Amino acid sequence: MQRHANLIPLSHEHKRLLFVCRYIRKDAAPYEGYSLEAQAKLEYVVKIFQEVMVPHIQKEDYLFEQCRGHYKEIDAMLDELEEEHRLISGMYSALVDSQDVEKDMDTLACSLEAHIRKEERVVFEKLQEMLPEVIGRIGFENTL
Repeated sequence: MQRHANLIPLSHEHKRLLFVCRYIRKDAAPYEGYSLEAQAKLEYVVKIFQEVMVPHIQKEDYLFEQCRGHYKEIDAMLDELEEEHRLISGMYSALVDSQDVEKDMDTLACSLEAHIRKEERVVFEKLQEMLPEVIGRIGFENTL
């Protein structure tokens, strides 16, 4: 199914975050202009989480709030995604005190990638199918 225009900004952010997931993995391929040193990866993660992830989660919280209360199936999926948001945020916060930052960034990358794939392939599809009128009214300009 083609992505609804109102969800495209979130999908673009997902694409950027998927790059982060690839970059911070233990077995990351070299990317021109990006150091493979753990400290450089950590600094990049911090920058992207502050610039992209925090506002992204705020937008998704707004989306989820608008989509709640219509179908139990949707509410259950949204509950699961919100729990994943908390877990991923906790993994990110724990990087500061990590004893093995490379391993913990790899774990974060795997969890975040699985989460994004679920949102894109399952949840956004289901929202578009079951709640097209709600998605049609979504506007993210008032969420930040």
